[in-house]
Amino acid sequence: MIFIAIVMGCILGAVIGIYAPMVPYTYSGYLAIAIIAALDSVFGGIASTLNKQFDLKIFVSGFFGNAILSMLLTYLGQKLNVDIYLAAIVVFVGRMFNNLAIIRRYYLQKWTSHKKKETGEKVG
Repeated sequence: MIFIAIVMGCILGAVIGIYAPMVPYTYSGYLAIAIIAALDSVFGGIASTLNKQFDLKIFVSGFFGNAILSMLLTYLGQKLNVDIYLAAIVVFVGRMFNNLAIIRRYYLQKWTSHKKKETGEKVG
């Protein structure tokens, strides 16, 4: 079910991306940081689903909350002439790598236990 939602979201994003107008340079920084924040939430949602701890309310609030907060930090940084958005990028990308590591470990563990079952080795 999640795989179907991911595929549908990718198709919808591609179709919208083809027909959407170009984002002005003025707003490209805001969009970039919002996308990084949203991707962080998506990787966190996948990791929590694998750990059977997924909560839709937490996911949606984190998805929009992180994106809005990161855009506000970018705006504040532009007004102060300080690159505050770099702090948000470091945090979000760091969390994305942690969540990707959780996802990777889950599937590697699942794959190795499946292989051990096929060969008849003791699973432990």
